[in-house]
Amino acid sequence: MNTSKLKQLFIVAACCALPALPAAAQNENAAAGYPSRPIRWLVPFSPGGLGDTLVRAVGQQLSERLKQPVIVENRAGASQIIAMEATAKAAPDGYTIALASQGGMVLNTIAKKKLPYDPIKDFAPITMLATSPLYVVVHPSLQANSISELIALAKSQPGKLTYASIGNGSAQHLATEMFKSMTGIDIMHVPYRGSGGAITDVATGQVHIMFEGAASSMPYVRQNKLRLLGTTGTARIKDQANVPIVAETVPGYNMIVWFGMVAPAGTPKPIVDRLNKEVSEILRMPAVLQMAANLGVETTSSTPEELAVRIREEVKGAHRIAMAADIKPE
Repeated sequence: MNTSKLKQLFIVAACCALPALPAAAQNENAAAGYPSRPIRWLVPFSPGGLGDTLVRAVGQQLSERLKQPVIVENRAGASQIIAMEATAKAAPDGYTIALASQGGMVLNTIAKKKLPYDPIKDFAPITMLATSPLYVVVHPSLQANSISELIALAKSQPGKLTYASIGNGSAQHLATEMFKSMTGIDIMHVPYRGSGGAITDVATGQVHIMFEGAASSMPYVRQNKLRLLGTTGTARIKDQANVPIVAETVPGYNMIVWFGMVAPAGTPKPIVDRLNKEVSEILRMPAVLQMAANLGVETTSSTPEELAVRIREEVKGAHRIAMAADIKPE
């Protein structure tokens, strides 16, 4: 090839690369001046709950580090859809972030026939925030003091025992259906619209069993209104070493509830990386660790890529469980 043709090829290649240069420069400029104004952190739950409390603690520290207000905006309702849709449709500039949960990002894909957002395509994962197992609690009148005794009781009375959840396709629903599938028991689902009514009815004996979070179940356990049989994690909880995990009786069983941080898809990577770095350091602060322990959760950070993989894999897994349990979307 002669020199003239080589020059022509070089010019064409250079011209083809030009459109990418302004975008890259724009991303770098946006990150360099970020943040220059307040950041909205959308929360798909009401004030005062587990997710809201976690966000406010982390948000306060994040505000101090970024030298800009982090404004917590509660957008509860519609099974977390309101907040997640608003985030997906927000400008991808780093000034709108959201508390993502297993419910909004994974379980809604099997609970709802149609979502106004795609949990995989419409968000830029930033980091994990916290994880928590569910607690297997029963009414004290139930003749079961362990997971093995609960299984035996259910097998002796097929279809007679009931379990509560916070709705079709919720973590509580899937956790119990997976338990049913792996143990071969038959217990009846009683769905509720939220934790409050569900756990109250279990505590009063209207329903027999619930797989529920620590924040709402443990107060009843401490009052002896519920009996704790185990947790759904992969290891015993440090402060509750006497409480077994379900997997000790049902090998391979686990259900972990999680919270994370996401932004709209297209948010510049330097901004995502900055938020990831700051929040990861916040989650290791002693005060934040203690706050999380008080809430019954464990703080844990991740890379954006690790959170993206988790969402993708859990969506696949949830659909497998839903098919096996014949869970129909609403």
